[in-house]
Amino acid sequence: MNTFSTIKKAVFAGTISLPLILAGCAGGKQADMHGSHASDKAASGSGLTQTALETDPPSRVDGRDVTLTAQESTLDVGQGKKLPVWTFNNSVPGPQIRVKQGETVKITLKNTLKVPVSLHVHGYPVPFEMDGIPGVSQDAIAPGKSFTYTFKATVPGTYWYHSHQDSVKQVDMGLYGSFVVESDEDVVDRDYTLVLDEWMSGGMEMESDQASNGKEEGMSGHDGNAMDMSGMDMKGMDMGQDMQGMDMDTGHKNEPSAGHDMGTGQEGGSMGHDMSMYNVYTINGKTYPASRPLNVKEGDIVRLRLINAGYMSHSLHLQGHRYRIVATDGNRIANPEWVDNKLLAIAPGERYDIEFEANHPGTWLLDEHNDNPAAKNMRIAIQYDNASDSQKNQVQDDPDQTLETVNMAEYGKPEKGKFSLTDRYNLEYTMDLGTAHRNGEMVYTINGKVFPDTDPVKVKTGDKVKVRFVNSSANEDHPMHLHGHTFQVLSKNGKPLGGAAEYKDTLNVKPGEEYAVAFEANNPGDWMFHCHDLHHAAAGMVTELKYTDFNNTFKPDPNAGNKPE
Repeated sequence: MNTFSTIKKAVFAGTISLPLILAGCAGGKQADMHGSHASDKAASGSGLTQTALETDPPSRVDGRDVTLTAQESTLDVGQGKKLPVWTFNNSVPGPQIRVKQGETVKITLKNTLKVPVSLHVHGYPVPFEMDGIPGVSQDAIAPGKSFTYTFKATVPGTYWYHSHQDSVKQVDMGLYGSFVVESDEDVVDRDYTLVLDEWMSGGMEMESDQASNGKEEGMSGHDGNAMDMSGMDMKGMDMGQDMQGMDMDTGHKNEPSAGHDMGTGQEGGSMGHDMSMYNVYTINGKTYPASRPLNVKEGDIVRLRLINAGYMSHSLHLQGHRYRIVATDGNRIANPEWVDNKLLAIAPGERYDIEFEANHPGTWLLDEHNDNPAAKNMRIAIQYDNASDSQKNQVQDDPDQTLETVNMAEYGKPEKGKFSLTDRYNLEYTMDLGTAHRNGEMVYTINGKVFPDTDPVKVKTGDKVKVRFVNSSANEDHPMHLHGHTFQVLSKNGKPLGGAAEYKDTLNVKPGEEYAVAFEANNPGDWMFHCHDLHHAAAGMVTELKYTDFNNTFKPDPNAGNKPE
């Protein structure tokens, strides 16, 4: 059994990870960053140490030589809610790392937390040794230690970074930020990055003060001991009403929650994977109206880089303006079309760059359309500098407006891509993405198996590979993410794409849908291929892309506490 499988066997054996912790929120504007001083005061009842600072606004840093510090912090999301979080450089999201195409990136990660961490640049074709997967390409970075990631920025676009050590928990806690590689072709007047995420408003939190030989603790219990939830059978529990908002230090309710019942909603009538526990949605770490408006002036060409760092899909509406989608997952779309009054759906791990012309003075919203009451938090104002006072005060409100969603399979001017359905491929592989009950637990499967027993995709350098995704889960999306590579989307539900060629590293597959994608095996290594709803990955929906002509010489330290997913 390979090293990765050995580690994962220990992680997955007899467990399902359904972390009831704070969902990490994110955001980082690329232009117009605002600074402030942090407070030394920790949030009341947070369970964090008194050194936990209130977060600073996200900043922008030069990725040619940057240090990120993983630390405890306290995030004020607005509406009187302060949440204990883990941060890079005391902000959620961490600082935007920005370089120009062709420059060498140097990121030193310093860990001041009591648990090991790592850094993965999501979607970027880094060398395998820089992928940041504990136990696979490196050991997790122990408390008090550092690690430097170095690679050349060869591909422009919008990406993001996050911890890949026990990532279902650490991303939830806020350990991520944006990563942008600029191109000389990027010519806009305003450039903003907006990161979407979800949180739980209650006190379900990680106990960050408990160190255990470099291994991560579970949620804190009222007696101060770590409480590991991974092996608990929680089927049928009313998590929304009984545990939502519970302060695990005291055993009492912190504040009113959304009150959603976790319900059934899954095959076999068990609790399943209900996301109603996440009852606060944010953009750039803030709920509306605490979020700072995006300032524009009439005539500006404005780029919005949209990143979904959460575990739920979100449908956004740009009020008052038409827009065009210029990139997906960092990859440019040739001859993009203008979209007017349609929603843009963004799944976990996906990125979309959109552009619009500021030609309609006033105050408008970029807002989510969703039946969940928390969707009203996911808004940010677009404020014209030269708008009249009356225009500035006339904020539109349209969440109940029924709108179509952009169909990416038909978007853009039709063109021939690098691959086609009629090409001859060295390997064709089908992933049946499913949900099952095993030993009283909900698991997420690939071809009926959970990791590490899933069958890897075995390739050699230069192979042309076609992968077919089929979602046989009854109710849940599976945003599938491939490390180290970009794939072309060939077809949806058996029909070739009718629009522009679409290149991605994360593709959302809804229940009953089928996609075919293709890529070239051009980056040797042992790469993860998994669902980026990280709850699903932690419960088994992971496989590997393994190069048979690659020799992984890394030898993991068995005492490092490596948790690669």
